[in-house]
Amino acid sequence: MKTYNGWTNYETWNVALWLDNDEGTYNYVREMAGESANEYDLAVQLQAFVEEMAPELDASMFADLLGAALSNVEWSEIARNILSES
Repeated sequence: MKTYNGWTNYETWNVALWLDNDEGTYNYVREMAGESANEYDLAVQLQAFVEEMAPELDASMFADLLGAALSNVEWSEIARNILSES
């Protein structure tokens, strides 16, 4: 199994990086973590938050690639990491 910078895969690392990289997003995600009942709930919220930010690409090769990349994200791993920092 391949990992990337200590994360399950590149896609998970990349999303985690971007969630931590912007101060406003970082604070919002930490607020979500403070209000979440558990890791699963936070993972679901994070996935919805990121998917809402995704650009509307209509039906295209690029939409398929973005969807495939997001389907590889280990949302629970990101949630677990965020909760461990709180």
